[in-house]
Amino acid sequence: MSLTFHWFLPTNGDSRHVVGGGHGTPATASGRDRPPTVAYLSQIARAAEDLGFVGALTPTGAWCEDAWLTTAMVSQHSERLKFLVAFRPGFVSPTLAAQMASTFQRQTGGRLLLNVVTGGESPEQRAYGDFLDKTARYRRTGEFLHVVRELWEGKSVDLRGEHLRVEAARLGRLPEPVPEVYFGGSSPAAGEVAARYADVYLTWGEPPAQVAGKIAWIRTLAAEHGRSVRFGIRLHVITRDTAAQAWAEADRLLDGFDPETVRSVQAGLARSESEGQRRMLALHGGSRESLEIHPNLWAGIGLVRGGAGTALVGSHEEVAERIGEYHALGIDEFVLSGYPHLEEAYWFGEGVLPRLAERGLWAHPGRTAVPAPVQVPFAG
Repeated sequence: MSLTFHWFLPTNGDSRHVVGGGHGTPATASGRDRPPTVAYLSQIARAAEDLGFVGALTPTGAWCEDAWLTTAMVSQHSERLKFLVAFRPGFVSPTLAAQMASTFQRQTGGRLLLNVVTGGESPEQRAYGDFLDKTARYRRTGEFLHVVRELWEGKSVDLRGEHLRVEAARLGRLPEPVPEVYFGGSSPAAGEVAARYADVYLTWGEPPAQVAGKIAWIRTLAAEHGRSVRFGIRLHVITRDTAAQAWAEADRLLDGFDPETVRSVQAGLARSESEGQRRMLALHGGSRESLEIHPNLWAGIGLVRGGAGTALVGSHEEVAERIGEYHALGIDEFVLSGYPHLEEAYWFGEGVLPRLAERGLWAHPGRTAVPAPVQVPFAG
């Protein structure tokens, strides 16, 4: 089985420095270095599809551009790349969301993937008019995905749920293909939703032992519902021709972290309700010391950025080895990013992907093998 790689569209801006933001923290000023224009994001998208990435994740929240609108525009400047659109089910009705997904599939030739995000932090949720607590948000997400999946199967849906109600809901046109659902979360409530409705369970980049525990947990829950789930991991990446060059780049990024910014971001993230965010913070404890928490796994990004806060750092060969290590646990999809996203896509695509291809772990999704030319004897 060929591994699947996705890149990231920085709809909160890009930079040669780490752009912070997420989980209740605003995007840092570095996000203005390269504004998230359609032209720039399309440049990243075209590079990603040329290099062999299958899709590109777009985040959701008040700190970035809207994912649906942005990817709809960028899709018109790319050909094969899929868009892993993050969205929050509490902000739109399930029937409308199912219809939007169906329209997106028709207008892009089937290039939509859905990253269902149950909710950010409660203050941000309330700013959008959502006043449910975290546990209730997960129950609502389960109802939402039940309706959406039934609609995508062409069924007429009636639901009088705890949080959602629809009567005789039905789609006039079905999506082709049905978008796959990506879902993450580390709490018990999240695990139950993932087990019932996710196609791919996503985890942030924790050390392999912790990732193995999550995989076993979700596999067990999914089996109880007679289902199987694929697994993906969300990581940043800093890969260079030599390990020394890669770690020098990590040190350069770390030197750019203003101490006051780190303190402010960490104070904000410490108030997070997210179990996954709590696990990210525990990897570094807000300290600049001992940031390599597993060989080639660096927790420095999480000092100034909410959400995914770890990066694979090393030579191309070392990064390929770590990817192989995660794959051996059961990870088949990798959602990656790096600063700046255009240049780092090339470092990974030209440095790591060929090594994975040599190991038989990856094949370029946009290219087919060309048969060797037939040797015709010269008859002259």
